[in-house]
Amino acid sequence: MKRVVVHIDRLVLKGFRPEDRHAIAAGLQQELVRVFADREAVSLLSAMGDVSRLQVGGVPIEQGSKPQRVGESVAQGIGKEIKK
Repeated sequence: MKRVVVHIDRLVLKGFRPEDRHAIAAGLQQELVRVFADREAVSLLSAMGDVSRLQVGGVPIEQGSKPQRVGESVAQGIGKEIKK
């Protein structure tokens, strides 16, 4: 099994309340664990080699979403980008 190390140097959150940042980050982290538990995603990521930046297109966020859900949506967007 391959090991995936993700380092997020900076997470820029525009349009969100500063007090929601920890919940958004927690949702992102928890969902990334799920995304990278998928062998296909890990295999595709490994094939990409070292990736210094992954450009993710727009991620739909439903109005009124809880901060944790926002983070989960971003992680799902990352997963979709890897599988393109």
